[in-house]
Amino acid sequence: MLLNIIKLGVGVPDVEWLENRARSGKPLIVHTRMTPKRAAEIEDGGSLYWVVKGVIVCRQLVLDIATLGQGKDSRCEITLEPRVVRTAPMARRPFQGWRYFEAKDAPADMSELDAGEAPEELVRQLRELGAW
Repeated sequence: MLLNIIKLGVGVPDVEWLENRARSGKPLIVHTRMTPKRAAEIEDGGSLYWVVKGVIVCRQLVLDIATLGQGKDSRCEITLEPRVVRTAPMARRPFQGWRYFEAKDAPADMSELDAGEAPEELVRQLRELGAW
């Protein structure tokens, strides 16, 4: 079963910021304190889903998960593919760190929904109204 992680985009103002960052072509490295115990499952095709302003907006494929340092000084680096895949907006309450996110709970990719070029705010409002 495919396993993903979900993380709050602290300091990320919108999905366009991530897309602009991705244009550099360099993998994005996300730093966290704790290393996932199920890292091998995530590295086997899993993605990191970004929560921006209380809504899951996109995902990036996880390329590598590495622990640096030892003991109290250890930290985790999650290397993400530069390509950003927009997802159907899904509200999410705040949480600390990251969480495991199973594929059955993840929102569909926008390309699968054929959403076209709908603005993120319009899509969010339609979701809140239950129209989409």
